Amino acid sequence: MEKVRGFEKIVPDSDVKLPVRKTAGSAGYDFYAPYDIEIPAKSLSKIIFTGVKAYMPQNEYLACHIRSGLAYKRGLMLVNAVGVIDSDYYNNPDNGGDIGIMFYNASNNSCVIKAGERIMQGIFTPYFIA
Repeated sequence: MEKVRGFEKIVPDSDVKLPVRKTAGSAGYDFYAPYDIEIPAKSLSKIIFTGVKAYMPQNEYLACHIRSGLAYKRGLMLVNAVGVIDSDYYNNPDNGGDIGIMFYNASNNSCVIKAGERIMQGIFTPYFIA
């Protein structure tokens, strides 16, 4: 059976949790924090590599959106608003395709995300070329 789209661990025997759809009606696959992350108030996080890579057809990309709870309850946002993971990022020779994100904490309070907490959603999205 040929693989069409999905996720793999960067290190196959690691404890990294692969993204999953929470319900049958979920558009996005939930990504999980690979470790505890602290983001000081009014600051950027360091780059957080998820330990996950995504594969998909050439006419798709993975759109990465912050979980709404992190945005409205904790004041966090993804630095680039929506991350775009291109199909040729899979097995990228520079980083193995490891999907990385950065947060900005717009609140006046430091924020801690615990390992295993849902941090973003990835939505496979088709596109057209002119």
